[in-house]
Amino acid sequence: MNRNETTSTSATDVQPDAKAHRQEYDSMAAQVTTPATQTFIITTQIGRLDKVLSQLAGITRSQAQSAIIDHRVTVNGQDVKKRDELAAGDKVTFVPKTPTPIALGPEDIPLDIVYEDDDVIVVNKPQGMVVHPAPGHPDHTLVNALLAHSPLSTINGSLRPGIVHRIDKDTSGLLMVAKNDLAHQSLSAQLKAKTNERQYIALVHGVISEDDGTVDAPIGRSPKDRKKMAIVKDGRPAVTHFHVIKRYQQYTLISCRLETGRTHQIRVHMAYIGHPLAGDPLYGPKKTLPGNGQYLTAQTLGFVHPRTGKTMRFEIPLPAWFNKMLKQLDEQENK
Repeated sequence: MNRNETTSTSATDVQPDAKAHRQEYDSMAAQVTTPATQTFIITTQIGRLDKVLSQLAGITRSQAQSAIIDHRVTVNGQDVKKRDELAAGDKVTFVPKTPTPIALGPEDIPLDIVYEDDDVIVVNKPQGMVVHPAPGHPDHTLVNALLAHSPLSTINGSLRPGIVHRIDKDTSGLLMVAKNDLAHQSLSAQLKAKTNERQYIALVHGVISEDDGTVDAPIGRSPKDRKKMAIVKDGRPAVTHFHVIKRYQQYTLISCRLETGRTHQIRVHMAYIGHPLAGDPLYGPKKTLPGNGQYLTAQTLGFVHPRTGKTMRFEIPLPAWFNKMLKQLDEQENK
């Protein structure tokens, strides 16, 4: 299967042992380790229990409140309420919730395969699909669909077979998937060496004055909201290059080229410079363009083939939902 590729390389059908591989995963469930009890002695982190616990334990405030309600939190050995105030010297004991085991199995979900051979698959992930199973998303993921289609590499463990890199649930576009461990090692090494190509198209709030720019700012977990990433001093290095494609009255269409692949990188970086993605109330204004998520798609993907050494480059058109919004903006501009 070969679409929008700049090099001519033959592709093969699904490997004949895919059925056996599928059966292997039918009854597989991830092993779950019971989390260890955590104890904190309060020094300067005084205030409401639920707020302080979320900061100390690295969980969301709602998760902290649920733990208190479930009697998994005590202060000085006593049951507490979420509004209780902590004082210096208090001993807070927190028992994390044991995660529910995730049974990973193949599912007959249609795949938009751009290219496939014996080693790699390039797939166009739709908006709204999670890449691999995780708490809250145990099934109907890209991995479930891939398992029904082909054998996958085993390097990333039982819940992420074949997955070399990820994109967010509500981001659409190209992903490279490894069908064996040799391919996985090669593709992962290219990501680490920053020799592969990953380019996204994004629609952001506001009008960017520069034609080109680079955001070089470290990204880590937000200390204020554990659901979000943020620019933090001790975060991991992150670099995003952007180029303006078109300016609208209140929005700008840009391309983004990644040097690194941090969680929510483009969303965090563009919000950091004052141009959050349209359709992304997590990092931008709640009043934004309608849709099912951020206006962001991984349009271009390039890498060196792990077996042949040939340079592979793939590019897809913008998805229909993205083009529909751009057409509406064009019509508004022309009124």
